Amino acid sequence: KDKNMNIKDAKNEIIHTLAAYLKKDGNGVYTYPLVRQRPILLIGPPGIGKTAVMEQVAAECKVGLVAYTITHHTRQSAVGLPKIVTRNYGGTEIDITEYTMSEIIASVYEYMEQTGKKEGILFIDEINCVSETLAPAMLQFLQNKTFGTHKVPQGWIIVAAGNPPAYNKSVREFDIVTLDRVRKISIQADTDVWLEYAGEKGIHGAILSYLSLKKENFYMVENTVDGKFFVTARGWEDLSEILKSYEELQVEIGEELIGEFLQKEEIARDFAGYYRLYEKYKSDYQIQEILDGNVISGQLKTCCDMGKKASFEERFTVTEMLLEAVTERISVFQKTDEKIEKLYENLKLLKIFLQEKNSVEAMEQFVASRRKALDAKICSELLTAEEAAREEEQIRILEEYFFQLKELHISDVAEGIEQIGERFGNVCRLRNEKLKETKKMLEQAFSFLEECFGEGQELLLFETGLTGDDRCSIFISQYGCPSYFKHCELLLYSKKENELRKECRDLLEE
Repeated sequence: KDKNMNIKDAKNEIIHTLAAYLKKDGNGVYTYPLVRQRPILLIGPPGIGKTAVMEQVAAECKVGLVAYTITHHTRQSAVGLPKIVTRNYGGTEIDITEYTMSEIIASVYEYMEQTGKKEGILFIDEINCVSETLAPAMLQFLQNKTFGTHKVPQGWIIVAAGNPPAYNKSVREFDIVTLDRVRKISIQADTDVWLEYAGEKGIHGAILSYLSLKKENFYMVENTVDGKFFVTARGWEDLSEILKSYEELQVEIGEELIGEFLQKEEIARDFAGYYRLYEKYKSDYQIQEILDGNVISGQLKTCCDMGKKASFEERFTVTEMLLEAVTERISVFQKTDEKIEKLYENLKLLKIFLQEKNSVEAMEQFVASRRKALDAKICSELLTAEEAAREEEQIRILEEYFFQLKELHISDVAEGIEQIGERFGNVCRLRNEKLKETKKMLEQAFSFLEECFGEGQELLLFETGLTGDDRCSIFISQYGCPSYFKHCELLLYSKKENELRKECRDLLEE
């Protein structure tokens, strides 16, 4: 029976496989027998996130990634082109056919040459949808880890992916000989797992809230006589980006736009309606003003009265909007905090560097060396785009500090370090103000929920959301939140009370 997993479990399985296959002994020799290194074959519906997972694994494990969609290849590009060579056998020269290196294998070697990464993942997508002429080459690839006559380099594991026959008429079933040489993992769509990922990625709040309410609408693919109808994880993620962009541009968002990403009319219409309500609730309940503490008492009472009379879906949506806004604010603060910590480390290094110099002009050398190191990391693909952007930001801050020193005609090292210290102190003061604002905002959210809904399920939902989000739970553990801990205790007491009531009922019924 196939091993069924969600995409998160599959990701962990690939990470564990990398660790096992690439383990070395004290002499730097791989300990896992090459012949036993079965390729991983992921079989799952389209748009579920298989390619995205490969990128995440490569980034987290600091290994290379070469990815190909095999349906874009011909037999010649995958296997190599034939060429005539002369060989001498037993004193007789004979012309035979050999093949040039596969374009795919050559790409792996080229990647290693460019980045310096000698280990990685070769990811082949849509492997079971190849043409008839390429099918034998794919079977040979999975069985022997070769394309044509050239093997995948040692230190590179193979992950292949394909769609089940139900989703693609071009699918070719693998024979038992091939399946006996791979680790086949069947992946299923899982709304909760995707929502966890989506929260970390900053997917639009309306989508998170909607799918929390209507999990059954997260994923579906239908092939009918009337056509193909589908809603996928990829569709939701792409829809999120267009919603954010159109909102910034103040472009009207209608059902037609949503239908371009959610190709199932009923779901597109349902989400379009929910999105309109979501935007209206955000305005009616003055979410931003409440969190900032800028709502006058009369308006606050109006909002609370609305909430008390609201339907379950409305109350749920308002709570989710508060949770989204709080999470976003905390995330922004934490990014600022990380930036300041990184800047502090860089300024310590700069201070050590300048103390050995005669003038702050030497700071230009320090900045240039940091930029050179960053360029080398980018070239070697040692950083994600986000990490590279953060490093670039640090260099620009240092450049700005240097420019400010020149503006003040400062050349003395001690004076220059003192001036930079003052500027860093101002940054820290602003950071502390942001911390106070973020803590106050968190308390405001609890205060509103308590006044609007009382000690109901909305508070439980809010508490659970904060606890389940790593950014929020870390923030609260570091800086505290009296309301959070107070309501946690109340919820625990309530839970214990319910358990005792149930035990009493069970005893009475006996």
